[in-house]
Amino acid sequence: MTDILLLEDDESVNRGIEFTLQKAGYRVVSVFTISKARKILAEEAQIPMLICDVNLPDGRGTDLIAEIRNCDHKMHIICLTALDQEMDQVLGYEAGADDYVTKPFSLSVLLLKVNAFFRKQQNGEPGNIIQSGSLRADLDAMKLYRENKEISLTKNEWKMFCMFVNHPKQILSKAQILDQLFDMEGDFVDENTLAVYVRRLRGKVETDPSQPKFIKNIRGIGYVWDYPCERQGGRV
Repeated sequence: MTDILLLEDDESVNRGIEFTLQKAGYRVVSVFTISKARKILAEEAQIPMLICDVNLPDGRGTDLIAEIRNCDHKMHIICLTALDQEMDQVLGYEAGADDYVTKPFSLSVLLLKVNAFFRKQQNGEPGNIIQSGSLRADLDAMKLYRENKEISLTKNEWKMFCMFVNHPKQILSKAQILDQLFDMEGDFVDENTLAVYVRRLRGKVETDPSQPKFIKNIRGIGYVWDYPCERQGGRV
């Protein structure tokens, strides 16, 4: 039985993903076209996961996702989208995808998402869940929701969000945030740039960014996530 159907037309990307997943113990069938993916889907009764590129030589991956969702509501679908094509992410979700990874991406990040899904399926685990007001974050799957509607975050926005909710009610200095978020990126980021990142994150998590409930500025020091956080199984 296949664990994962991989649909990616770039041979090097396809082989890299396939090798990583197989090394982790998953049974993977990799294909390069939608027509071949349809054939595999017709031959196997149930495949738990599809990893699907959006732009393919014989059509759009989102069309295949929509077809699958018409008859299969259980398959977990991860879209592979171009970094600068936000519309691909939107169309993927609208078609029925559960998650996405942007190219170029880290294979370790993709594997983390795959592991989180199968761990929950196998053990019935709820995941590493944090609830803060109307916000609910699955830290294992790297997904954030407000009242069941997903909020899309960039990589740095997600890292900043996790830093805040793992240290609620704790003032984080600008230096602490910069060191934690950007020291591995190799880019110089000053305090003005940090303020831009905070403003963008506020725009996504706050219902009224002009009167923030979650992320508050401590003048001359830094920022604080000023709202209680409940981790599944106990308070953070």
